[in-house]
Amino acid sequence: MIMKTKILFLLLFAGVACYAQNPTDGYFKLTRAGFQEKNAYETTAFVEKYFRVPGNTGFNASIHYVENILKKAGFVQQKQNEAEAPLTYRIEKRAMKNNTWEPVDASIAIVGETQPFISYQTNRNMIPINCGSTPAGGVTANVVYLEKIIPAEIEKMDLKGKILFSENNPSRLLQIAAKAGAIGVLGYSMPKYTQPEIHQTSIQFGSMKANSDVWTLLLSYAAKEKLKAACLKGETKLKVNIQTKIYPSEELTIIANVRGSINPAERFVFSAHVQEPGANDNASGVGTLAEMARLTAELYQVKKINPKRSLTFLWGDEIVSTRRYIMEDTTRAKGILWGMSLDMVGEDTKKTGGSFLIEKMPDPSAIWTRGTDKHTEWGAGDVGEKDLFPHYFNDFIFDICKTQGKFANWTVNYNPFEGGSDHTPFLQHKIPGLLMWHFTDVFYHTDNDRIDKVSPTEMRNVGISALTAAYTLISADENTAIATVSQVKADALTRLKTEFELSKKAIAGGKAANNEKHIIEVWCKWYVDALATIGKMPVKAETTKVGSAIKFATNEIEKQTEVYLGELKQVND
Repeated sequence: MIMKTKILFLLLFAGVACYAQNPTDGYFKLTRAGFQEKNAYETTAFVEKYFRVPGNTGFNASIHYVENILKKAGFVQQKQNEAEAPLTYRIEKRAMKNNTWEPVDASIAIVGETQPFISYQTNRNMIPINCGSTPAGGVTANVVYLEKIIPAEIEKMDLKGKILFSENNPSRLLQIAAKAGAIGVLGYSMPKYTQPEIHQTSIQFGSMKANSDVWTLLLSYAAKEKLKAACLKGETKLKVNIQTKIYPSEELTIIANVRGSINPAERFVFSAHVQEPGANDNASGVGTLAEMARLTAELYQVKKINPKRSLTFLWGDEIVSTRRYIMEDTTRAKGILWGMSLDMVGEDTKKTGGSFLIEKMPDPSAIWTRGTDKHTEWGAGDVGEKDLFPHYFNDFIFDICKTQGKFANWTVNYNPFEGGSDHTPFLQHKIPGLLMWHFTDVFYHTDNDRIDKVSPTEMRNVGISALTAAYTLISADENTAIATVSQVKADALTRLKTEFELSKKAIAGGKAANNEKHIIEVWCKWYVDALATIGKMPVKAETTKVGSAIKFATNEIEKQTEVYLGELKQVND
């Protein structure tokens, strides 16, 4: 019996080694040949022209632009349900509880100077979302520079009819301004990673409470410094003009579906949010996903792909639309096996900085971030052991991206879980979800995030990787699962070795051995549990071969972990 087991093991993994070299080669060939980065770039260029807020002109125009792409690709408008045709799309319309908003124009000029020192034409983020308009023709008033915000002292000042200015986020002054009778607030709020002293014209977009009696404008570093210098010289009077539109509207979400031939209720869902005013954030996600949908329809119609499960593409309001897609139909939600957010996927990193990243589902690196692991400037999330989400999805996607990276000389990295995009609703509902993005981006959320910062090649690499992964998973068979077992096992052993070396060094440096051993144990358990999830990967029920592969891989990981724990004990002794 022991000899038979050994023979089975050798035969099984010999087959895995042979097959695992190219389980996705066929799909890579199709996506590399078919993905047209020019299409993705053109869509991105159209969307980025607009300041997009749910319900406003730019948001709706973007949705309908995607609709036209889908219709031309062969998707038909859904009447009742997704079963009507293999390729369907629908636009969901919902009345908005609050009015939508869009900017029209703005400028600030120092009275006595011929030209505004900042205007909407160059800085469309200067008007916070929900800001109202000034009277037609603008207003003229004295500006009061507040070096420090001390409410007790400000309340003693005569601010009626004046404009307050500080080098702080204007939200800190709005309530004070309204109470004191001021007409407006000018503020400044740029994080260090945007390097405002270098990129002096950038403004990150913001928002304010709707229906406020006080208007607010945001300043760039250069504008802030100019106004500050003028105020320090003496009395300064400004002419401010703001024109915005605030009106009732509908919120739109567009969803396209490629119906699976065997298990159509099971699906992979891609999500790209439309709102926000940037080119990379997130017009690039909209453009990349639109080209992915177009190519999928093309490949399906010429019978080069035959998805066994369904593939869904969603464009809407960040987090809101994805969460609603999951929560509105509990039966549908049970069939969502994977989710992926495309957010900020087009950066020309030579201009923006940073690199392409996959934000992982919560694994132990989100708790113990050490070695080469590091969080972005976005910041770590609050993750404990109870929040860990063991699944093969992390390694599966990362390895596919690395394959494309090697092929295309494309830099691929990852970061521990942080949250904040359309992957989070999936995770909150216990659905494997990942984020494809770029960071750190010095133009993140700023009005310098324009089409000249977008790389068609970057969108191509992201689109190829994402589609290849999805095609593989929605039609996964026994061989795909066994190859994934081999891949995840190798990744697990590599990670355990890395963590062992870090823990050994930590113990030698005086750290508690029990804590270091615990880290290794948690990583072992995470990978053992991740391997177990591969059993559900094949479209058909788990086979004996897949189960055996998982068992052998699990044993190897657990044995290696015991070796490392024993060596750590010796270091401690």
